[in-house]
Amino acid sequence: MEADAHRSGDSHLFPLPLAAFPAIDFYLKDESTHPTGSLKHRLARSLILYGVCNGLIGPQTTLVEASSGSTAVSEAYYARLLGLKFCAVLPASTTRSKVDAIEQQGGTCHFVDEPGAIYAEAQSLADRTGGHYLDQFTFAERATDWRGNNNIAESIFQQMALERHPVPEWLVMSPGTGGTSATIGRYILYRGLETNLCVPDPELSAFYEGWTQGNAAATCKRGSRIEGIGRPRMEASFMPHVVDAMLKVPDPASIAAMRVLSRLLGRRVGASTGTNFIGVLWAAQQMNQQQRSGSIVTLICDSGERYAHTYFDDEWLAGQGIDIAPSMALIEEVLASGIFAPALLLDASRRPS
Repeated sequence: MEADAHRSGDSHLFPLPLAAFPAIDFYLKDESTHPTGSLKHRLARSLILYGVCNGLIGPQTTLVEASSGSTAVSEAYYARLLGLKFCAVLPASTTRSKVDAIEQQGGTCHFVDEPGAIYAEAQSLADRTGGHYLDQFTFAERATDWRGNNNIAESIFQQMALERHPVPEWLVMSPGTGGTSATIGRYILYRGLETNLCVPDPELSAFYEGWTQGNAAATCKRGSRIEGIGRPRMEASFMPHVVDAMLKVPDPASIAAMRVLSRLLGRRVGASTGTNFIGVLWAAQQMNQQQRSGSIVTLICDSGERYAHTYFDDEWLAGQGIDIAPSMALIEEVLASGIFAPALLLDASRRPS
């Protein structure tokens, strides 16, 4: 695993010029460049190292995870690297493309009929096989060394050191497990930095309501349509007290922002990155209102190429009843005027200073 880290190196941080915001420097940290193509590559490594260093994973241990997305793909990659078996517990409705991605990395898939049963079944499968349930939703925040060890936050601040505004006014990160926002928020407090953390939550997710209501038991009736982020319950890895602001982003706005940002970059990014971009534009508005200059940093969570047949397919969107045209027009207006459009959000809340 150490050799793999030396081969892979760190992800790039690059500027995004937006002419309508001359006093603000925007940056994107590109996590799609990891070997498994997403931010979850870091999480998978941390979860497996956590298991090894706690004596829970040995040379014959089968690794089990409840995930149908990027985390399972990355965990399967590391399991194969270590010569371990890996099994992802998935809802029976999981698309073939996701199953293929896990199997291409050497993993196997175990299906359950009820999506909400994947957690208990993953633990049961680990118990039956003498394996280890990695449990990303519980252990994401504690498996990562948030004080250093080249975590995502330390990497960002090191890469920003020679920029015009080296300490960002805002860092923007949407929540999946909540582990990445927890790492960033903790690192900000650990270093005594003046940076604010904004967490934009997708439409069908419980994090925003849980944060604004102070309710750790908050739930959402449906699963998120923005792959990789949003959860139907408040996960144990989400640390609400390190968050300075949260947004509720409608799904059409996330997907529209993904399309617009892909045009600006000249390459495709995923819808979770679109959710982040809405948060970036909102944060820029906050700075403009306060007449502040500075920098804003967010993440490219994964490549958009894996969504060619979903978020980038107009027929697929129509079949899902998602119309992104109004949101795309609003985002283009924001980029032309520098004035944020409130209609791009369902709600927003900022912790009092």
